Amino acid sequence: MKGDRVEIVVDAGDTTRTYEVVASRAGRRVETAVRRRVVEVSEVTRSGTVVRTARFMANRVLALVEQPVPREDGSEKAGQSGRPFGDVPEA
Repeated sequence: MKGDRVEIVVDAGDTTRTYEVVASRAGRRVETAVRRRVVEVSEVTRSGTVVRTARFMANRVLALVEQPVPREDGSEKAGQSGRPFGDVPEA
């Protein structure tokens, strides 16, 4: 969805650098993956085609903040109530 955003804070020696990967067009999303000591953040189309990818060494990543846009198409898993674990519903 347009508006999906991931912020990555990376240790750059004596300072830190912040990078953002944003879903730039409608219908695209941002996905993250950690593979073989590398953090990959990719912008992906609806069909699954990767448009662009940012790669960072996992031992240099200080923070990875995912900020998804709330989905309105009902893609939430069925059965989830949105309550935290251990929260008892009022009768």
